[in-house]
Amino acid sequence: MKSSESGFANAQNELGNSYFDGRGVKQDYTLAAEWYRKAAEQGHADAQCNLGWMYANGRGVARDDSLAVEWYRKAAEQGHPSAQRFLADIYYEGRGVKQDYTLAAEWYRKAAEQGHPYAQSNLAYMYSDGRGVKQNDTLAAEWYRKAAEQGHPSAQCSLAYMHRDGRGVKQNDTLAVEWFRKAAEQGYPTAQCSLAFMYSDGRGVKQNDTLAVEWYRKAAEQGNMNAQYCLGISYQFGRGVRKDLQQAIYWYQLSANQGYDPAIEKIEELGITDY
Repeated sequence: MKSSESGFANAQNELGNSYFDGRGVKQDYTLAAEWYRKAAEQGHADAQCNLGWMYANGRGVARDDSLAVEWYRKAAEQGHPSAQRFLADIYYEGRGVKQDYTLAAEWYRKAAEQGHPYAQSNLAYMYSDGRGVKQNDTLAAEWYRKAAEQGHPSAQCSLAYMHRDGRGVKQNDTLAVEWFRKAAEQGYPTAQCSLAFMYSDGRGVKQNDTLAVEWYRKAAEQGNMNAQYCLGISYQFGRGVRKDLQQAIYWYQLSANQGYDPAIEKIEELGITDY
């Protein structure tokens, strides 16, 4: 404690982390914010980013997007990649600043060029969608790959779609399956559902309804409405599982409750009214 009280910014930031995480002290977001502030006011980039996050999320301080921007910017201008990514998010969403996709892309790029996987994936999305930059599938695939190779599940899934659809890369179902699997094995439900599709259709893998059901179930149990619907189809028609209309209705209802139109149509077709 003595070193932190004498003004050592690193120690102050670490003490903030201890209060934030409840390591060695009782968790206290207010004290965490106080210690982050002491370090941040001395120009400590990690603390500035941490304090910005506290303001952005209303932890230990009243939520204030303008102050979040102020502190993120101080850290970002020192080259702090997480602060650059968060500042980009702020510009993308228009929180505390006027929404500006061009500035969002610029800050994502700064963080991405330092190897920040979330920023790389987000910059890829900007290229894919033409937001803040000129639309370019090739550059989108390049940035998705950089993030995917660092294990970022959303980027892995997006790169899989690029390979599946031949956008920015040569069409290749086998590579699509490989990237879907990497994300699916991390528990990413969209990738689990998409991997199930590949097994169901025999694209990039040998057709296998049993494995399709296995992956649909993993995604469905996480609330993926598309997977819930497809699992319902599997039970209704006995694809990869024994026919079971009650199970089919159960999964259709879960999907329909989320507003998934094909599931709603199935429910109505089966004459179910209380979903």
